[in-house]
Amino acid sequence: MTAVDEIRALLEGGGGRQYGGERVTQLAHALQCATAAEAAGAPAHLVAAALLHDVGHLVHDLGPRPAAHGVNDRHEERGAAWLERWLGPEVIGPVRLHVDAKRYLCGVEPGYFGGLSPASVRSLELQGGPFDAAAAATFINAPHAADAVRLRRWDEAAKVTGLATPDIAHFEGVLRTCLRA
Repeated sequence: MTAVDEIRALLEGGGGRQYGGERVTQLAHALQCATAAEAAGAPAHLVAAALLHDVGHLVHDLGPRPAAHGVNDRHEERGAAWLERWLGPEVIGPVRLHVDAKRYLCGVEPGYFGGLSPASVRSLELQGGPFDAAAAATFINAPHAADAVRLRRWDEAAKVTGLATPDIAHFEGVLRTCLRA
């Protein structure tokens, strides 16, 4: 099985589950996020990160909705660790930082918190809440932080029930482009 086959199998296998407390599946969310990145003209590594940013929800054994039970599944770390065997830091960095990007945006952008879904608000509480000014300044200067912020904006918008997107096969070329040699 190739790396792309394993990634596809994970997304297809667990992707039919509900995405947290949202009204879309894990797979629909991933495809919507990647489609938004592609539509924005993002480079291949960021389209791949958008597609894969939540694979950490699919690789743990904490049940289907840990946040509903007060558990932070640390999906950003779990997903990054799972993907590291095939992908480089330009993909892994935004995946690992997309939760901190939410915390950053909530701390520095008036109105961002108000646009979060109830499920995203709940997970934010478990993830440590909005960054204060010092944490925000440290975060935004970290490698891959700017890409993580772009990814986060697509992430929040990728929760539309019934939105048509390309399928996983459409993104396989992007994934192949991003694989480490």
